[in-house]
Amino acid sequence: MKRSKHRGHKEDRNGDEPAILETEDLDRQGMFMGGGPDPDTVSLASVTAVTTNVSNKRSKPDIKMEPSSGRPVDYQISVTVIEARQLVGLNMDPMVCVEIGEDKKYTSMKESTNCPYYNEYFVFDFHVPPDVMFDKILKLSVIHSKNLLRSGTLVGTFKLDVGTIYSQPEHQFYHKWALLIDPEDISGGCKGYIKCDIAVVAKGDTIKTPHKANESEEDDIEGNLLIPEGVPAERQWARYYLKIYKAEGLPRMNTSIMANVKKAFIGENKDLVDPYVLVQFAGQKGKTSVQKSCYEPIWNEQIVFTEMFPPLCKRMKIQLRDSDKVNDVAIGTHFLDLRTISNDGDKGFLPTLGPAWVNMYGSTRTYTLMDEYQELNEGLGEGVSFRARLLINLGVEILDPSSPDISNSTDVQLEGVSNIAETATGKVEEFFLFGSFLEATMIDRKIGDKPINFEVTIGYYGNEIDGAARPNKKGVKGKDGDEEETELIHNSSEEELDDDGDLTSVATTPPMKPVITDRNYFHLPYFERKPCVYIKSWWQDQRRRLYNANIIDNIADKLEDGLNDVQEIIKTEKTYPERRLRGVLEELSQGCSQFLLLANKDQNSSGRTKLDRERLKLCMSEVESIGQQAKAMRSQVKKSTVRDKIKLAQNFLTKLRFLAEEPQHSVPDVFIWMISNGKRIAYARVPSKDILYSSIEEETGKDCGKVKTIFLRIPGKKGFGPAGWTVQSKIEIYLWLGLTRQRKDYLKGLPNGFEENKLSKGPGMPCSPPISLTYMMKQIFQLRAHMYQARSLFAADSTGLSDPFARIFFSTQSQVTEILPETLCPTWDQLLVFENVELFGEAIELRDDPPIIVIELYDQDTVGKAEFMGRTFAKPVVKMADEHYGPPRFPPQLEYYQIYRGNCTAGEMLAAFELLQIGPNGKADLPPIDGPTDMERGPILPVPLGIRPVLSKYRIEVLFWGLRDLKRVNLAQVDRPRVDIECAGKGVQSALIPNYKKNPNFSTLVKWFEVDLPENELLHPPLNIRVVDCRAFGRYTLVGSNAVTSLRKFIYRAKDKQANNWSTTEEIIVVNIEPESGFKKMDTVVKLDSCADTVVKVEDDDKDGKGRKKKRKKGDEIEEEELDESMLDWWSKYFASIETLTEVLKAQEAALSDSEDKDEMDIADGGDIKLDDSPVKGTKKGKGKKKKEKPGIDPFEKKKPKLDELKVYPKELESEFDNFEDWLHSFNLYRGKGGDDEDQNMMDEDRIVGKFKGSLCMYKVSDDMPRDMSLDSNMGMFQNIPHNDPINILVRIYIIRATDLHPADINGKADPYIAIKLGKTEIKDKENYISKQLNPLFGKSFDVEATFPMDSTLTVSIYDWDLVGTDDLIGETKLDLENRFYSKHRATCGVACNYAIHGYNVWRDPMKPTQILAKLCKDGKLDGPHYGPAGRVKVENRVFIAPTELEDENGLKKQTDEHVALTVLNHWEEIPRVGCKLVPEHVETRPLHHPDKPGIEQGRIEMWVDMFPKDMTAPAPALDISPRKPKKFELRVIIWNTDEVVLEDDDIFTGEKSSDIFVRGWLKGQQEDKQDTDVHYHSITGEGNFNWRFVYPFDYLMAEEKIVISKKESMFAWDETEYKIPARLNLQVWDADHFSADDFLGAIEIDLNRFPRGAKTAKQCTIEMVTNEAEMPMVSIFKQKRIKGWWPFVARNEDDEFELTGKVEAELHLLTGEEAERSPVGEGRNEPDPLEKPNRPDIALLWFLIPFKAAKHLICDQYRWLTIKIVSALLLLAILALFLYNMPGYMVKKMLGA
Repeated sequence: MKRSKHRGHKEDRNGDEPAILETEDLDRQGMFMGGGPDPDTVSLASVTAVTTNVSNKRSKPDIKMEPSSGRPVDYQISVTVIEARQLVGLNMDPMVCVEIGEDKKYTSMKESTNCPYYNEYFVFDFHVPPDVMFDKILKLSVIHSKNLLRSGTLVGTFKLDVGTIYSQPEHQFYHKWALLIDPEDISGGCKGYIKCDIAVVAKGDTIKTPHKANESEEDDIEGNLLIPEGVPAERQWARYYLKIYKAEGLPRMNTSIMANVKKAFIGENKDLVDPYVLVQFAGQKGKTSVQKSCYEPIWNEQIVFTEMFPPLCKRMKIQLRDSDKVNDVAIGTHFLDLRTISNDGDKGFLPTLGPAWVNMYGSTRTYTLMDEYQELNEGLGEGVSFRARLLINLGVEILDPSSPDISNSTDVQLEGVSNIAETATGKVEEFFLFGSFLEATMIDRKIGDKPINFEVTIGYYGNEIDGAARPNKKGVKGKDGDEEETELIHNSSEEELDDDGDLTSVATTPPMKPVITDRNYFHLPYFERKPCVYIKSWWQDQRRRLYNANIIDNIADKLEDGLNDVQEIIKTEKTYPERRLRGVLEELSQGCSQFLLLANKDQNSSGRTKLDRERLKLCMSEVESIGQQAKAMRSQVKKSTVRDKIKLAQNFLTKLRFLAEEPQHSVPDVFIWMISNGKRIAYARVPSKDILYSSIEEETGKDCGKVKTIFLRIPGKKGFGPAGWTVQSKIEIYLWLGLTRQRKDYLKGLPNGFEENKLSKGPGMPCSPPISLTYMMKQIFQLRAHMYQARSLFAADSTGLSDPFARIFFSTQSQVTEILPETLCPTWDQLLVFENVELFGEAIELRDDPPIIVIELYDQDTVGKAEFMGRTFAKPVVKMADEHYGPPRFPPQLEYYQIYRGNCTAGEMLAAFELLQIGPNGKADLPPIDGPTDMERGPILPVPLGIRPVLSKYRIEVLFWGLRDLKRVNLAQVDRPRVDIECAGKGVQSALIPNYKKNPNFSTLVKWFEVDLPENELLHPPLNIRVVDCRAFGRYTLVGSNAVTSLRKFIYRAKDKQANNWSTTEEIIVVNIEPESGFKKMDTVVKLDSCADTVVKVEDDDKDGKGRKKKRKKGDEIEEEELDESMLDWWSKYFASIETLTEVLKAQEAALSDSEDKDEMDIADGGDIKLDDSPVKGTKKGKGKKKKEKPGIDPFEKKKPKLDELKVYPKELESEFDNFEDWLHSFNLYRGKGGDDEDQNMMDEDRIVGKFKGSLCMYKVSDDMPRDMSLDSNMGMFQNIPHNDPINILVRIYIIRATDLHPADINGKADPYIAIKLGKTEIKDKENYISKQLNPLFGKSFDVEATFPMDSTLTVSIYDWDLVGTDDLIGETKLDLENRFYSKHRATCGVACNYAIHGYNVWRDPMKPTQILAKLCKDGKLDGPHYGPAGRVKVENRVFIAPTELEDENGLKKQTDEHVALTVLNHWEEIPRVGCKLVPEHVETRPLHHPDKPGIEQGRIEMWVDMFPKDMTAPAPALDISPRKPKKFELRVIIWNTDEVVLEDDDIFTGEKSSDIFVRGWLKGQQEDKQDTDVHYHSITGEGNFNWRFVYPFDYLMAEEKIVISKKESMFAWDETEYKIPARLNLQVWDADHFSADDFLGAIEIDLNRFPRGAKTAKQCTIEMVTNEAEMPMVSIFKQKRIKGWWPFVARNEDDEFELTGKVEAELHLLTGEEAERSPVGEGRNEPDPLEKPNRPDIALLWFLIPFKAAKHLICDQYRWLTIKIVSALLLLAILALFLYNMPGYMVKKMLGA
């Protein structure tokens, strides 16, 4: 609330006398010696600041007016689906569906693969309130074989809510694997993984793309799962049981006409509400049954959700709804945040809640047919009244998937539960709420002057409409008496007699007509008589919950105030911030130990739930650890570490605030409504815990028994934006809430000196609370408001300026300052005197705790009402009649007050306020008002001496350079602009620019003026820059203006003699340029005798005398690959540099996390080495130390080929070099009205109408100013500045690539091309657009000629090419070339790290290093450079050493000084006096923005710019950075044999298991080119012989390890799209079938860059080679060229495990395109170079033999015994037949005896 405090700290020493200590005099007075306060605990916040609370009668008002929730914001969610792996299912055609809320987007479909590679990017745009956004569920699902006719089958889904993503670091998940599960089959386990990036960007967030980790790390799926930190990788299924018992306190709906109609027809008056409860969680909905016509429904039901645990959805939404035939409406909504009801620590607990009541808030309880605040009931925005309360209970049970009784689906179930005991939620107690309105002022006049009254409600008590129906609580009789009778008692306020004759409530104040304060506001005449309200209500007694929350809140409030104090001390540069911080930490640890003592009380009270016990444990342990850490930290606070420690203390603060949130409600919040003529106008909501009374002070709410200033707000949506910023009413109210039996002290906190007025009730009745108070005592004061000035105000007029005046309110009076036209930094210098201010209460209380003053700023408009510009509060310093007016408290000092407009800051105001009591002698005793005598301002009193700041004379020099980018004013172009500079009433005008178009620079460069400014730099007024256009007839038009609020950075401070001791000390710097490392390592500095010359020795150890690379010594491990110089190009250098950047970022992250861990531990071991012993040495030593610190994790230990690198900046170049404003500053000129948006800086971009380039320098004028004779007196302090005449320049723009572009076409892609604009030159590289690519590689350079200053802004845009219609802008970035060109960082052409005249690292600058060095030395007036023997050079007093030989393209050596000169340039920042870092050879990464979507990044572009003046030697031709062409390769795969292939077919006759094997193969992304071997029929053993060759030609980028494919996306595609795909070979084994579809048996995917080396024999080939890749020796076909071996085929079985389904013996042979042409081969077994036929078992006669074989099989194997039996039986039969046949003849023969 307060900004700087330039007064001493005030401290409540002996109860009532606030004393002031001037911080500056702390030590001098030695007051800490004798009994004074400990310096650590002295509060610095001043009494006038509202931040402190000296006495205990008033509590702090809240300044931010506007409700922040519920206002819609822009969000952009981008999802990149990279690939999927391990999808369950055989030979599927998967596609991924991304779904957020209702929006769905699909990737393309990939054919026959279980690991598709997509790399597709989707963007969803939303404009919704944050709560709605963060509750949306993002769902990724994989669908298999979806086409136009069928919807496809779901493989698995993954879901999380957007809030989880937003709470990630950088609001994103990057390259993480989402684990898919099938909701229909929860015991099924993982169904595969999708690798994706998800980022959520709100307006104004910046995206940081994390460094790309190398592929191998990302392939570790388990280690990179898409889950937030701290969530276990193995999530289990769980059931969430939400029991819903009953609800009460539903708003009456029977006040409508419909009710009366119904009554007339049906004759009965039923309750007109049919409630049910709807619960939404993790994208699923469940609802209870509907209870018909019931205001107190009882459900006793439970809703069961089945979802993973921990869920990735933070909130469960519970909504009470009214069922209706037409449309259901919400009655109230409550969100359960699972983070507050569970804890994932070691001693954590599962989510649990209740049984407990939750309160729902929403729109007003009065029933109307069209409820204008309906969305409040949906949970959007802050509820403005109590709606109902619901008794619920939540439990979670982790499922054991193996148990049989579990249903497999995740559908929501509804079950009944048994009734709950009345006492389960606690014992019902009678609560008593008392309130007294002490003042009601600032009532908006728009409301009209009808009588106004206030209504206070708590829950459903105190509301007029609910009078008749009360829940029948114990001890309260059901009151069904008609409302009319009770209303007569006391003007419409609704009261009821209790059993003992006591009134239960007086909930409203009597109506009163408002009185006019001024043209904007009324006030109510509550002078001596203050109306009171009181309500009795009955709630379950769960005060312990609120008490614990209050204790923690209390600790947190103290900590927050203390930290604000410390920051204030640092900001205003007072002494000893570390002492105050120690005090704050001391207080914190004491508060924590206090909590541990208090929190554990009344444990056994009824209604304590599991959550209460668990939360108590959690709070105890957390608070205890915070207390201990604070104690440990206190001892480590040093001056140097204050800022870091503040950060840590801020973490404590957020943790405490989180712990203080109580998820189980008890007593509902209190609402105060202002009602005008029966209409509800404005409200305030007071949390019940803030006003809850306890006999222990720490447990009491912070506003209990105190006077609180409350500003009433407009309810609902209308309260957004400017409408909600005007105060509806400001009330001073005293509130007290406690049990009725604690009531005796409820009036104690009121200002003393009143009498109670009660309702007369006849004698003998017990005393009832007063209905009003009459104050007998009143004090009369005079208030003096010293309004000095304000700065950085809101621009309220279209000119970009305002006409501000301030209006001050105190009590019932108001006054205004004068109006100052056209300024954002008014200096009013005005004293406003409020006479005869009457305040009620005892004098001593008012002295310590005066009411607050409200100051509002307005912009005066000629017509219409003044416009609101902001508001702030202040507390006056009070002087009683018997006190002396003198130090330390008087006269008060001016201080800065922060001004707020809605929730945003809108400037600050410098003022002081004093409240002087008028004693018995009248005004004679008041101190006189003695203003400065030299000012004659009529009736306006200036701020008196003693309060106004002490002035001294300053000279301000202004460098006028030029104006840029001026936009039109009133449709006319600016032609003859001039700049006016003004500060504190004095000023200077620039020369007129005669023709802005021809030359926008000024002819006279430097002018100066003198001005009287305050001695205290913090009080300096702003300096105004205004640009006017001089038109004909002497007219002036304002073009734009800028107020420089802080002049501190322009104050010239003479260099003290000490700092210039460079000339005396000299030392050696040894610089090793070790080519292994990406950066130069500095050895530790060796300090020599101070007369020796400094020697900088640069060793280059990668070449020996002959220029060949040395072989590594034998001890080292493998030799590195020798780099072939001819192979290297610019891209090699670029990729090496990118790798370095990645490693540096990683190392930084590691170091960061290390340092955080270190902070957690005790750092008191003197680990930080003091670097500031000597001015020179320290810096070098620091460097040396830093880079050598951890040999263990040196990122460059890896064997990296030695390449010269450039510097890749992950952001804009200027952000690294302070915008290149080393001497030339750019001031934006604003015009037009400020934006009403939350984030005003966003809107300001639209208001910029141009830039003023120049600089300022101010210094105190003293007579003995030394004048250096060598300086040019016209230039003042601005020496050595180049002239600003026009200059011609060749600008060379190199554009490498763009990343993460926002898709512009419907297909989620874009066709980007580059457009460049500089001055009048426009280049559109439209023909070279890159088709369907969001990460295009451009690799182009453009040469543009420009003339400074006319063409100084370069715009690089990326457009999307469209076949028809205009091309759309994707995004653009603007560079200010002029500041770069003139900067002393020399940003014209980056300095490379090595000098070479040929090869990939050729020197680009037309000036050689020696020439550059000579020029720098001359400009800086340095001594040197002196080149010595043996590669030495001396500059000033430094000596550098470097190699002296240079090799030209023919390999010849020649002597040169370039290397050593370049070494100096690379270390230029170490040169005394003029040294600064020179811009290295670099690539910068610039975000692209779209004017329509300000603040949201649309992608990035990597580029760099070189500039060459035309008057110097012409530069060499541009570097060739065109993208590498992919190299042609041919992969030949010979499938020799297979073995152990699973046998699929059963023979029809023989039943034998066999397979007809063939092998299919393709390169990923080239499925069309799949090749099959012939079929090996009828393999019985799983062995197959093929000798078959597959040939795959492909284009490959070595650097990126990707295959490049160009193909048309669809039949209708206009052109081919280029895809980059990892090089992976897929081999599958199949079983051929003649009539049915072939059966898939198994597959293996071989990543050609790293795959397991094949096994020597089939036996050694195991499934481990696929499942356990990490342990296997890996090879790359690109290094090996040829490899042969056995690899396993795998497929998943029913249990989703991998199983071995075969082995293949294959030979992979990789040839380059040329080699392949030289030795061609045929596919299959064809010519040329045919393979021999495989030796398969002969199957030529198979068709004939099959029947015999079958018969043999049938007879011999299957039916052997049957056959034997049949044969025997047949023999027997034959014998019998023969017998029968032969028998008659034989018998005849025998008989006849033949």
